[in-house]
Amino acid sequence: MNKAFKRLFTAFLALLLVAGISCCSAKEAEGTPADLVVYGKIFTSENNQLAEAFAVKDGKYIYVGDRKGAEDFVENGKTEVVDYTGKGLVMPGCGNGHAHYMLGYALQTVGTMVDMDTDPQKFMTEILPAAVKQARESGAKAVFGQGWNLASFQSHIPTRQEIDAVCSDIPVYFLDDECHKAITNTLMLVHAGIMKEDGTVLKKELRGGVIEIGADGTPTGFLSEQAQTYVRQFIDHENLYSLDMALSNLSDIEHRMLSEGYTMYHEGWGNYFVNNNYYKALQQMDKAGKLHFVAGLPYEIESWMDMDEALGRAVDAKKFASKRVIPGWIKILLDGTVESGTGLIDPLYLNGSQGIANWEEKDLTEITRKANARGLTLHVHVMGNKGVRTVVNAFVNGGKDEMRNTLVHVRNVDAPDYKRMADHNIYVTSGITWHHFSDEAQKELPKMLPAVMATKAYPMKSFFDYGIPVSIHSDYPALSGSPDDPFGIMEIAVTGTYPQENGKPIWTEELVTREQALTAMTINCAKQMFIEDERGSIKAGKYADFLLVDKDVLTCPADDIHNAKPEETYFEGKKVFSRG
Repeated sequence: MNKAFKRLFTAFLALLLVAGISCCSAKEAEGTPADLVVYGKIFTSENNQLAEAFAVKDGKYIYVGDRKGAEDFVENGKTEVVDYTGKGLVMPGCGNGHAHYMLGYALQTVGTMVDMDTDPQKFMTEILPAAVKQARESGAKAVFGQGWNLASFQSHIPTRQEIDAVCSDIPVYFLDDECHKAITNTLMLVHAGIMKEDGTVLKKELRGGVIEIGADGTPTGFLSEQAQTYVRQFIDHENLYSLDMALSNLSDIEHRMLSEGYTMYHEGWGNYFVNNNYYKALQQMDKAGKLHFVAGLPYEIESWMDMDEALGRAVDAKKFASKRVIPGWIKILLDGTVESGTGLIDPLYLNGSQGIANWEEKDLTEITRKANARGLTLHVHVMGNKGVRTVVNAFVNGGKDEMRNTLVHVRNVDAPDYKRMADHNIYVTSGITWHHFSDEAQKELPKMLPAVMATKAYPMKSFFDYGIPVSIHSDYPALSGSPDDPFGIMEIAVTGTYPQENGKPIWTEELVTREQALTAMTINCAKQMFIEDERGSIKAGKYADFLLVDKDVLTCPADDIHNAKPEETYFEGKKVFSRG
């Protein structure tokens, strides 16, 4: 090879690299039949570039480029060929930056699900008695459920005394649809040390939470924010959620995720049941070769816990790491939700409150410093703009930029905080899935929120504009009527509406392009999980996690994006889901 040709060949390879199209070296390509070759319109998630084909060998991409180049990797009898040309879009496997699949499926296994439109009368006369009957027949040590909606219960939230009339000898705990509030019976409060059986009140206040006190001076059984997490810890969790249950749930979770197109998933709360059974189950499945997605696991620490003791447990959970299981985060709830009036905002809500701060800034700064020093990244639930400012302050003053400390949900951001987030490599996993409101809801918001927030929802485009790495999440099962699948979420991000409700687009300045939405749900989720060198885009050397989508979501009508579904999902070069 003469020098001129060498220079031309080098320049050609460089051009391919700049374009985001990659291939193996000529020496590697020679005589290397691929296990799989795919043709079609391929969105690589490498700088929005498209390709015509790729080749896979031993679970990894060895070539990405044009169709002619891929044909060199085909050997009859050895290479499977999938021609998806003209059938839809080929794209990387999606990531869900924050969801509670474990909790959602566990609740269906161990508890009673309540529809959001269930009213208090139906709950007390039908749902609760049936849940108690089921618990008695199964020998359960607690009556556990989730799903009641505050708006549906606004006329009357059942008290502990009313619940006692149905069940007083087994602890009763029902979580709401947002997982921020709960109602209980007296025995549950007694077990938690909130009160004695004779009515003596032992605890009326709890940092970061509210124990509602009735006219008689005793707890009503209604708990919000960190109060409900505190009381819930006194359930017999080992009995409630066993390792066998976790293993069974994981099989269903995996099928759901793969059918929706997720091959990466950041769990919202790995230790919800105050044990490590979900960690153990994931590790066991992975070591047995039965896990077909990558799981990121945070250990949740509550504001009422001893910080150092809880941090020690979070560090200890790293022992459950394996190839596809990454227990590398600490989850914290800084505030609640803006729509329910518990998100931390400035200016005040119209009722004069500012929301609930579960953590003081100095404490959040300290735990960020200690966690980052021990190799753990912060994953913080925050929605109000004052809450965002508090978290960013803590990350800037206590954290390490390389740890990719992350804000979760993020309903409101003040302009100066965008730049600080960008300057300090702070990540966001966005609740853009909630960036829609019915016309009725849009009329109600100005009655409770300051004007500056009443016409806004969840930012997205601003994160791209400032260069802030942002992924998309669903927060399943806390969906508030929103979709869980990537393409339902993508349509909201692009249009600002959800087809199942009668709402006009809200805050259209924050809508994103289709390419940006795909970036947020693929390579950016991989970056959030520290696996971008291995997954999240279609590039030579990475694991071949990809989807064959039945629509070209880059060009189809915007209001048809939500109808897109994966025909097939591949993980590490193997087909792990087929709709056919």
